[in-house]
Amino acid sequence: MVPLHFGDFEVRLAASPAEIEAAQRLRYQVFFEEMAALPSPEVRAARRDCDDFDAICDHLLVIDRGAEGGNNGGPVAVAGTYRLLRRTVALQHHGFYSQQEYDVSRLLDYPSEIVELGRSCVGAAYRTRGVMQMLWRGLSAYAATFDIRLMFGCASFPGTDPEEVGAELAYLYHYHLAPQHIRPRALPQRYVDMGLRPAAGLDVAAVQAELPPLIKGYLRVGGYVGDGAVVDREFNTTDVCVIVNTEQLTGKYERRYKRPTQA
Repeated sequence: MVPLHFGDFEVRLAASPAEIEAAQRLRYQVFFEEMAALPSPEVRAARRDCDDFDAICDHLLVIDRGAEGGNNGGPVAVAGTYRLLRRTVALQHHGFYSQQEYDVSRLLDYPSEIVELGRSCVGAAYRTRGVMQMLWRGLSAYAATFDIRLMFGCASFPGTDPEEVGAELAYLYHYHLAPQHIRPRALPQRYVDMGLRPAAGLDVAAVQAELPPLIKGYLRVGGYVGDGAVVDREFNTTDVCVIVNTEQLTGKYERRYKRPTQA
């Protein structure tokens, strides 16, 4: 993937273990310090969000080249990150992270390359500077580089009480359920019914306003959701599985960033 430049920001894949560690430190700050996820003793000691999947994933970074120094002593200042796992890589190792929550067999049968999106976050100091849009532009470039046609992964609501986001879950179920041939389903032991509230009783405009920004972004590019939510007590979230056709993502961000400077 060719790096992209937007002013002082560079969007590219991590090029060293030290850069991956810088992304992991950012993830720790966001997920464990801000969002009150529950770290294992090893994660707490390292102050890095890390697991066995990191070693086989690509790590998309937005790097602030204008910042002095890096994140907590790292080599670069990581403003935002995504963790990416292509099917061709996942099948050679231990599968997808999402398979801990969802049956993704229909996605595994998809005829073209697919990629799992995970661990998306932006540092608190960068949330008004368009970093998420830069990450999505990077996703578009990544998809073109590896000829990826479908992206999927878990997106989250804060908190572990699905009833608190019952209207939002029902809205996603009634209006944005994925076509059956690519529809993941929450594993039986973790399945939370999203459709308990009728569509007729939803205040659609109010519900849309309450959706997390990342889920709103997926929906804006034609994203779908799988069947069933999952409560993730480790990360203090209620998850849904989102699927995005990369042609829609690429079209949106090619129009928005027609001529990025490339290195």
